[in-house]
Amino acid sequence: MLILAIDTSGPSGGITLAEAGGNAFRVIESAPIAGGTFSAQLVPTLATLLKNHGFAAEELGGFVATSGPGSFTGLRVGLSAIKGLAEVLRKPIATVTVLEAMALLSAREGTVVTALDAGRVEVFVGIYQFANGAVATQQEELLPRAVFLEMLRTVNPARAVTSDPPLGWFASQAGVSLELVLRPGSEAMAEIGARKLVNGHTVSVEALDAHYLRRSDAEIFFKGTR
Repeated sequence: MLILAIDTSGPSGGITLAEAGGNAFRVIESAPIAGGTFSAQLVPTLATLLKNHGFAAEELGGFVATSGPGSFTGLRVGLSAIKGLAEVLRKPIATVTVLEAMALLSAREGTVVTALDAGRVEVFVGIYQFANGAVATQQEELLPRAVFLEMLRTVNPARAVTSDPPLGWFASQAGVSLELVLRPGSEAMAEIGARKLVNGHTVSVEALDAHYLRRSDAEIFFKGTR
């Protein structure tokens, strides 16, 4: 299956073209998208990737969308592109959150906690239970920093990670260990999403939505477990 993954959740983004089938996965090519230029660069970059390897859009078998957390503007660009393509081509969509990707890349038995700075003294937190190398249970929520630190002390996870250095520093000053890792990019999203596509874990165009760091100054928007 030829898949396309789009990540516009962070300060910079990327597009990955890959092949997947069974347990096999291969990145064909990835291309970065500079922050602040998502809307201008996404479609031309996508067209160039397909042209470089002699593919037509009709040959795409599925899409992987990074659904957040992220800014309203950035996520809207990526998700709108995938919605349009998937609707026209009638192809499946798999979603991956950044919190989920960090957990899967850091997986070990027991509890893995992932965190992203949400601003306003809040933290986006993912809590995942791994058993036999697979995710048994998971939840994602928005917590005040103080509550997040207390949660870490209470849960005492096998591993706790963040891709935000300031958040790692803040945790260390409070005597809590929070390991710094690289933020997953479109290649990691493509590989995780490919497994979902192959296994039929998909969402419809109508159901595709995002986790926003904030929708407006007056509203914090989050879909998850509280």
